[in-house]
Amino acid sequence: MAELVNLRTARKRKAREAAAKDAAANRAAFGQTKAQKQKRKAEANRAARALDGKKRE
Repeated sequence: MAELVNLRTARKRKAREAAAKDAAANRAAFGQTKAQKQKRKAEANRAARALDGKKRE
């Protein structure tokens, strides 16, 4: 026989998991120092330039 599931608690659990995922993303984005943000942006720009330089036309 199938396991009984309380839909209210399942819905709440799903909402908590989604909120935890969003919180983790916010901690990664907003929990950085200014120097770390600048470094990450510079690395992304450098990678984009390297990729653009290797593209064929």
